[in-house]
Amino acid sequence: MPVVLPQDVQVTGEGGSPLARLSSFVTCVCPKCGLQARRETDTMATFFDSSWYFLRFCSAHNNKKIFDEHEAQYWMPVDQYVGGIEHAILHLLYARFFTKFFKDLGLVQTEEPFVRLLTQGMVLKSGEVMSKSRGNTVDPDEVLSQYGADTLRLFILFAAPPEDQLEWNSEGLEGNWRFLNRIFLMVENRYKKDVVFHDVLDVQDEELERVRNTAIKKVTQAFEEGYKFNTAISQIMILANSIDKYQANNSRYPIKDFLLSRAIETVVLLLAPFTPHIAEEMWQMMGKSEITISHVAWPTFDENALKPVPS
Repeated sequence: MPVVLPQDVQVTGEGGSPLARLSSFVTCVCPKCGLQARRETDTMATFFDSSWYFLRFCSAHNNKKIFDEHEAQYWMPVDQYVGGIEHAILHLLYARFFTKFFKDLGLVQTEEPFVRLLTQGMVLKSGEVMSKSRGNTVDPDEVLSQYGADTLRLFILFAAPPEDQLEWNSEGLEGNWRFLNRIFLMVENRYKKDVVFHDVLDVQDEELERVRNTAIKKVTQAFEEGYKFNTAISQIMILANSIDKYQANNSRYPIKDFLLSRAIETVVLLLAPFTPHIAEEMWQMMGKSEITISHVAWPTFDENALKPVPS
């Protein structure tokens, strides 16, 4: 070193380094002993190669520069970095190095590439990290074909906080699948549109409204204050249980249909960020076809309704 790189390399996109296919570069004479030698062509860690892509994304179609400085100044730093724990050292280290290097060159204005870091925990099976070498991986295609993507999402988000280790549990996956089916049947069999609200509430009405408003508040806080997805999903399950209880005690009273249907609608809205596909289907089933659920305003809660209901 230093070695002057050749200008006639053909970059084809095939695997490995393009330099390895150029014999005039690979074959050389050792500068120390004078014998025939072979140059090493794999000199970059994969983490190093991918540690400035966030800057390229700022102006991905720029064919004149590595990235546009003005676009990078507008978009950088990245608000939230999410990565596996195995990336927390090498990838983050290289990304910070690149950013500081580019700042020294005057290409970016920020010292650090990321404002916040969320390091995801590893997925375990029988107490060991899933890996192909151990032969303990789960085929996602099989899970998707049997349970669907929404069940898998719900299970992962409910099983543990994202920064903790997650133990793979087939029974937990089955339980989340049953829960989604339960909500689907709730929408199909109990939801009624175009029902009239009666503002004279009894104790059971007030209790359902308290649980509904509490769920909205706590799920909202889970998003705004961190990534407490498992806590948020627990609140949705509590609301679903309250709907079952309320419906069982009031099935003979059509006057209750409005509160029951509003609570079911709230469940679907709160589930949408976690299970977007089935939530959209249920939203359409409820006759809300004029707008997709992803464009519906997030539900709000009434602070006065959160007070404990006297028995």
